[in-house]
Amino acid sequence: MSRADAAGSPGSPGPSEPADAAGSASTDGRADAAGRATAGGSARARAGRTYTGHVSEHAPKRRPTIEDVARESGVSRGTVSRVLNGGHWVSPPAREAVERAIKKTGYRINPHARNLATARANSVAFLLTESHDRLFEDPNFSALMRSAADALAERDLPLVLLMAGSDDEQRRATDFIMGGHVDGALLVSSHRGREGFLKRLVEAEVPVVSCGVPLGYERRIGFVTADDDEGARDVVAYLRGQGRERVATITGPQDTSGGVGRLEGYRAELGDDYDERYVAFGDYSRSSGARAMEQLLEQAPDLDAVFAANDMMAAGALDVLRARGRRVPDDVAVAGFDDAPIATRLDPQLTTMRQPFDRIAHEMVRMLLDVFDGQPAGRMTLPTELVVRESA
Repeated sequence: MSRADAAGSPGSPGPSEPADAAGSASTDGRADAAGRATAGGSARARAGRTYTGHVSEHAPKRRPTIEDVARESGVSRGTVSRVLNGGHWVSPPAREAVERAIKKTGYRINPHARNLATARANSVAFLLTESHDRLFEDPNFSALMRSAADALAERDLPLVLLMAGSDDEQRRATDFIMGGHVDGALLVSSHRGREGFLKRLVEAEVPVVSCGVPLGYERRIGFVTADDDEGARDVVAYLRGQGRERVATITGPQDTSGGVGRLEGYRAELGDDYDERYVAFGDYSRSSGARAMEQLLEQAPDLDAVFAANDMMAAGALDVLRARGRRVPDDVAVAGFDDAPIATRLDPQLTTMRQPFDRIAHEMVRMLLDVFDGQPAGRMTLPTELVVRESA
């Protein structure tokens, strides 16, 4: 039996256990309201039956069920089940509310069902909300995945890659996770406006930790992020310190925390010198960096420096500058963000802001395992480091 069955995830068939057994399956255990609806439906079914036999005036009192405990404690049926199965992924206040409700209702656990419910998948998902092309094009994803796998291997836990770039992939990935095939997820590259699947996971109380700030879910999901704002400010300050007076930027996607934070840092460092003519938008791909560089040269031909929000876009900018006869760094200085492997393969080698990908991945794993143990989700911002090379 999977953990999702024990937690009452929707659509998961359960064993033939009594309805009040710990971890028995529910058609929808995600909300307290759903628990009440289930209990109400059972009552209506009983009321609709016709009995012709003798009914004792001293019929035994109905045993309290998980639904009774959920209703009394004000939490979901799934939360009650998790408390009964050891308290994994439950906040202290919720656990205390359930324990009080158990005493008040007189609920008693079914030991056999509890043994079934405590089964764990003992694996973790690497949930990537990008296209398959981006997985192979952007080396940051492989760096994070490798480090996360190494960190989980120390606990003898495998990492399962789940692609969630399209709506269909997100639906399948969510069903897979909520089906109990993994115990939680490391979310990578969350996009604002495309997080319907994330809402389902959060409402089902699936443990999730995000790489980067999950826009719109900052208070509900733990995350580990590089200091995008401060890192961008440091890059721009360095370029200006080198005598560059007209610093342009190629931004990342504005539905991601990294794209937003790095643009904010660029703008804050320039202050009154900020000029929209020196801003072009990309999507973190090399081709988008090239297109943005073409746009910048058209609308701000006097630029003397470019800060790209990642190294792949910086590579695209270098391609265009070379084709246009602009010397780097003599005519135009170029800086990136990430310190991806491509930074040292470019000509000239790229000045960039290093993200601590290995530490980010290890902290994400540590945080997720803490959530497994019932601790509240954490939030961590890590510093970046400027790496000066030939391009600026």
